[in-house]
Amino acid sequence: MQKNLIDIQSKEDLLKSFIDGEKKHSDFKIGTEHEKFAFHLETHKPVSFSEKNGIEALLLKLKKYGWNSILEGSNTIGLSRDKSLGGGTITLEPAGQLELSGAPLQNIHETFYELDEHRTQIAKEASDLGLGFLGAGLTPDWSFDEMPIMPKKRYQIMKNYMPKKGGLGLDMMFRSTTIQVNLDYSSETDMAKKFKVSLALQPIATALFANSPFLDGALTGYKSYRSHIWTDTDPDRTGMLPFVFDGEMSYEKYVDYALKVPMYFIYRDGSYIDLSGCSFEDFLNGKLDELPGEKPNLIDWENHLTTIFPEVRLKSFLEMRGADGGGFETVCALSAFWVGLLYDSISLNSSWDIVKNININELQEVRIDVAKNGLNSIVGDINIGKIAIEILKISSEGLKRRNILNSNGDNEAIFLDPLENILSSGKSASDNLIQKFSNNWDKNLVNMYKEYTF
Repeated sequence: MQKNLIDIQSKEDLLKSFIDGEKKHSDFKIGTEHEKFAFHLETHKPVSFSEKNGIEALLLKLKKYGWNSILEGSNTIGLSRDKSLGGGTITLEPAGQLELSGAPLQNIHETFYELDEHRTQIAKEASDLGLGFLGAGLTPDWSFDEMPIMPKKRYQIMKNYMPKKGGLGLDMMFRSTTIQVNLDYSSETDMAKKFKVSLALQPIATALFANSPFLDGALTGYKSYRSHIWTDTDPDRTGMLPFVFDGEMSYEKYVDYALKVPMYFIYRDGSYIDLSGCSFEDFLNGKLDELPGEKPNLIDWENHLTTIFPEVRLKSFLEMRGADGGGFETVCALSAFWVGLLYDSISLNSSWDIVKNININELQEVRIDVAKNGLNSIVGDINIGKIAIEILKISSEGLKRRNILNSNGDNEAIFLDPLENILSSGKSASDNLIQKFSNNWDKNLVNMYKEYTF
């Protein structure tokens, strides 16, 4: 029997799943994920799964580049690629947002090459189908009723459960995209420090990468409405996790938290079983009424961890989740930003000095405020614009100390240029969109599909 299919016997097995993620510093990798919206070039409308020139047709065309189908039933609902060809996966978010989950890579230069290859492939194949991709954190003018749903049963389970827990959960599922970076830790102590630093600094990332001021064709009054959506999605599984800052952070603290997060589903014999709202803790103890006497396996636990959505998520790595989806250049910028802060010890210590005395109540407030005000957000002693300047400098210095060069002799700090431009101008992507919408586009968002194609 496969190791991950063996029943979990105790909480120690759950702790081990995090311990097994520990790596030597020399083995640290960078995993970059990004999502974008597919749209019809002619109509600027969303793309369904099974239509003639739809999402599945695109996935099947991409197989010529060495990608293999990931099937659910007879549907190709994603792609994977052998490590010898570069690795990674291409998957679908609930409304067909196309996501590249990149392979674990050594540096940001490799991330750039991976991303450039991906963009070239999808641009060629999508164009042949009359499709394009929009780099934004939120659908600017598509109504909820227009949004398709991909034929993945887990999404149907989530769709039914979300409205029970918050008012904007379905908007999160169907009308938002993000960029994420996954980073390693060497020990429980290293994980704890990186978790605290990155969680405290997520509002900085939200402000710098704000790119979602529109909904239903109009301004929302928010710089990152995507971030605002997460404040009314499901309080059981989202947010800033105050326990991370309460004394010593540990694997056990996160396990205890995750055990109390209600379940969505388990996967058995090729099908999803709806267990939405059930207790994983009861499941661990063999006391789940729906599955009497049955205990979870490690795949159940790993799947459960993917249904928890705090601003920083712990799996066998740390996942940064505070940024809006955006254009090509912003994807590498996010990875560079966090690598410069967390993979250089001097930068990590400098970042820690900035956040170690942070007031958790103010941090909770600024997370809410930054969605509306972006770089202009000020709550108590937290001035997002000023901290952003300081933090970006620390990240840049960290990347320069890594001194990993491309063929032109450039270090990884070049990928921070888009963020340097944002801070020098004082304008995020959202600020520029708001200006164009109000002054250049005559409030017609058709121009966005021309100027912000991924």
